[in-house]
Amino acid sequence: MKKQLAAAVIATLSAMTFTQCSKTNNAVIVKEIKVADSEIQFSADSAFKYVKEQTLFGPRVPGSESHSKCLAYLKNTLERMGTEVTIQEGEGKSFEGKMLPVRNVIAKINPQKANRVILCSHWDSRPFADQDEDTKYHNTPIDGANDGASGVGVLIEIARQMQIRKPGIGIDIILFDTEDYGTPEHIKMKEYVADTWCLGSQYWAKSELGENCQARYGILLDMVGAQGAQFFQEYHSKSTAQSVIDKVWKAAQTIGYGNYFVNDNGGYITDDHYYVYKHAKIPCIDIIQYDPSSSSSFYKHWHTHNDTADNIDKATLEAVGRTLLYVLYNE
Repeated sequence: MKKQLAAAVIATLSAMTFTQCSKTNNAVIVKEIKVADSEIQFSADSAFKYVKEQTLFGPRVPGSESHSKCLAYLKNTLERMGTEVTIQEGEGKSFEGKMLPVRNVIAKINPQKANRVILCSHWDSRPFADQDEDTKYHNTPIDGANDGASGVGVLIEIARQMQIRKPGIGIDIILFDTEDYGTPEHIKMKEYVADTWCLGSQYWAKSELGENCQARYGILLDMVGAQGAQFFQEYHSKSTAQSVIDKVWKAAQTIGYGNYFVNDNGGYITDDHYYVYKHAKIPCIDIIQYDPSSSSSFYKHWHTHNDTADNIDKATLEAVGRTLLYVLYNE
């Protein structure tokens, strides 16, 4: 299941020595500093504004009016940033067998550049508050301020900054839809249904857009806005894109965000990055909060009605955004 980490699995993974599986032509080592940390601009206030504006539409559940309104907002906002925006329309099958709309938002920066990197997040929000302490809320949708909107807010601010200062490479910002509609824990299924999470990334990766994508690597953001969040090195990311992990975590250490990007092993998470690699064969890492002290190993308000904009921390958004800009400007 997406985002479920068994304690025994985590303990085993933490004790393992991981092997790099990515090809040498996907190595991403900075040989010279082209843009210094002091030159990088990232507005945490602006990123927070983009997070909050998404939540003001209401829960972004696929097929809802709030979802449609937020889609128009994302398209218009990214176009104002000077990107070339495409909406990929499709469908995905839910855990209960119904077809759900998929609306992936793809925004290109420097579309003429052959040397490209993917930045991605999911923009939908969960229709079930299945981790809420009050069971009467389990079948009600959540705002998903951290789980979804935070990553999108960071990426929109990155797009804004890259309109001001263009990177030397091409960037594909992909906002995946219908990621968080996976099988809820409070609904008993007769049998386990595989691949019910991450329907948008599965659709993209299996389509011509995914098959023809020549990006060297990808970076996924998921739950990147909580106060004091820490990002450990997720297992699947390490096993398929070790060089990207090394580059991002080294960048964070270099510019003073080592307290956020912890140089230690996390657990195994089936998230959008998994399908980007599985079907499109693009090494992709997951920057996602990992909290071994919580029962879920995630953000304490994960999949509850407390996942609101009030619980988003600008300092965390800035740590993630500035780290990514440092990496990308120095490609």
